[in-house]
Amino acid sequence: MESAADRLAERIRTGRVRFGVIGLGYVGLPLALAACRSGLEVLGFDIDAPKVEGLNAGRSPLAHIGDAAVAQARASGRFVATADFGRLAEVDAIAICVPTPLGAHREPDLSYVEATARQIAAALRRGQLVVLESTTWPGTTRQVVKPILEATGLRSGSDFFLAYSPEREDPGNRDFTTQRIPKLVGGDGEAARDLAASLYGRFVEKVVPVESCEVAEAAKLTENIFRAVNIALVNELKLVFTAMGIDVHRVIDAAATKPFGFMPFRPGPGLGGHCIPIDPFYLTWKAHEVGVHTRFIELAGEINTGMPRWVVERLAEAIDRRFGKGLSRSRVLLLGVAYKKNVDDVRESPAFTIWELLEGRGASVDFHDPHVAVIPPTREHAALAGRRSLPLDPATLEGFDAVLVVTDHDAIDWALVAARSRLLVDTRDRLAPAPNVVAA
Repeated sequence: MESAADRLAERIRTGRVRFGVIGLGYVGLPLALAACRSGLEVLGFDIDAPKVEGLNAGRSPLAHIGDAAVAQARASGRFVATADFGRLAEVDAIAICVPTPLGAHREPDLSYVEATARQIAAALRRGQLVVLESTTWPGTTRQVVKPILEATGLRSGSDFFLAYSPEREDPGNRDFTTQRIPKLVGGDGEAARDLAASLYGRFVEKVVPVESCEVAEAAKLTENIFRAVNIALVNELKLVFTAMGIDVHRVIDAAATKPFGFMPFRPGPGLGGHCIPIDPFYLTWKAHEVGVHTRFIELAGEINTGMPRWVVERLAEAIDRRFGKGLSRSRVLLLGVAYKKNVDDVRESPAFTIWELLEGRGASVDFHDPHVAVIPPTREHAALAGRRSLPLDPATLEGFDAVLVVTDHDAIDWALVAARSRLLVDTRDRLAPAPNVVAA
């Protein structure tokens, strides 16, 4: 008798598998479109009804993806978005791409993963593959998702198949798209791992099977902890070298000429994005559960989260030296509020913390960002929602005491900024040295 695994493997091999993607945001939408381009039929799920409506009309909610990619997927007849989670029974494989934020005390918030697992359980049928892609602590797939799905009476490894494959999206990176980024896959058993590897192999150039879900979960955290720790190191070096009157960026340039044993990282005004500011604390929380204190990771977190305050102090000093007044009587223009250049992604952006620190000291603050017209609602910075980007023109620049470069978008007219700003405080090493430019 043919097993459930054999039947699903055959559907994947022949391209007849129907792929469901839950969460059509920065992770789920590129995944769904990549699968669709490979010829798979894709059903995308999202709780945001206006987003679903827009996608079905060929409109992308993400600027770095663009409407053309969504319109092409819709025109192919292989991509449909829906808010009806009852349709999960229609698909053969399901990828969970929902947020995993931190709570008020930096504890993991798996409420979105748990709620999604319950929605899947309500429609789960024999022979389906479920893959968690959301970043989380090692053990989540088997300890949190699996019990919810097995409460249906179906069993992982025989009735349905459960795997973990971490997302590795880098919004705006044209060199490494979903198809080109190697895909790690760990399963709850060999059958689940092999099915997930076969599925992703249809639209990703390289799939890397690993020993377990836990190895894949831990690998994702390790990737981002590596970046967080190294960024903290160069941020601390920035503090030291600035106090010595040395330009840290020129130091990094010089060190990077060594062809081995050094990897350049760049300091900035603080960490942003959904991964690097958050993921290390998932491991820290889990480590405490098993009696281990992650001192190195936590120290890196303290350094990185302290950078916005240091930037504000540098700005205050520069304004005082130039104009002889404090922040409470100053107007400041933030240049860029996205967490990194050339995208509209404001998740965990240090710009918002800087903004609130400045206003807390009485400064009048506005912003310009060519990719962010209006500040969207955010959980931690709700008071900033609805603020609108100012036009970047001579009158705007000349109306502020200082311009603080937070995000160095290529679309910004840097020559205009340099020529018309009364005082520039640059956190990104974007501007050439000049009398009106202060590094921060």
